[in-house]
Amino acid sequence: MDKRQQLVACAFELFYCHGIHAVGINQVLQEAGVAKKTLYHHFSSKDALIEAVVAYRHQEFKNWLISRIQASGEGLLAVQGVFAALDDWFHERDPMMRPFHGCFFIHASGEYANPEHPVHQRCADHKQSIKQLFADILDQVGATPEQVRQGADTLALLKEGAIVQAHVCGELDAGRQAGQLAMTYLKQLGVQSE
Repeated sequence: MDKRQQLVACAFELFYCHGIHAVGINQVLQEAGVAKKTLYHHFSSKDALIEAVVAYRHQEFKNWLISRIQASGEGLLAVQGVFAALDDWFHERDPMMRPFHGCFFIHASGEYANPEHPVHQRCADHKQSIKQLFADILDQVGATPEQVRQGADTLALLKEGAIVQAHVCGELDAGRQAGQLAMTYLKQLGVQSE
C-alpha cells in the first residue's frame, strides 16, 4: 500500500470510529506513520483528505455490496442478498466489513450539513448509486419503469432505515426485518422474478 492509500485507509478508520471533526490531522499522521509533508504532498487540505476518504469508502462499500449481490443469485434473490449482507454487517459476521458503527455517509453528511459542500455531495452521490443498484436489479427482473422507480426508492428507504435502527436503537435484526418487508412490498407492487 502506498503512502496515499495508507493515509486514506487510516483516516477512514479514525473518522468512522470517532467522527471526522473529532479527529485531528496529527492523529491521522501518527496512526498512519507518515510525516505532515507526505500528507500535504498528496492532499491540499484536510477537506481534500476527507473527500478522498469518502470516495474510498464509497468504492469499498459498493464493491462489497455488489459481491454480496452476485453471490446471492439472480432475480429477487439479489434483493434478499442486500438485506442479508446488512444483517451480516450489523452482526459483524462479514470479515470484509469493519465493526459496525452505523453509516459513514450519514455521519459525514451530518458533519458537512451544507448540501453544496463537496463532502456532502459525495455522500449523496453514494446513496444515489446504491439506489441505482436496486433499480438495476428490478430492471433485470422485468419490472416496469414505474415499478423500478417506486421499488428502488422504497428498497433504498428500507436499507437506510435498517442501518439507522441497527446503529441508533441497537436493533441488529433490522437488516433481516427490512429484507422481509422488502419482499412483501415487491410482491404487492407486482414485481416477480422471471
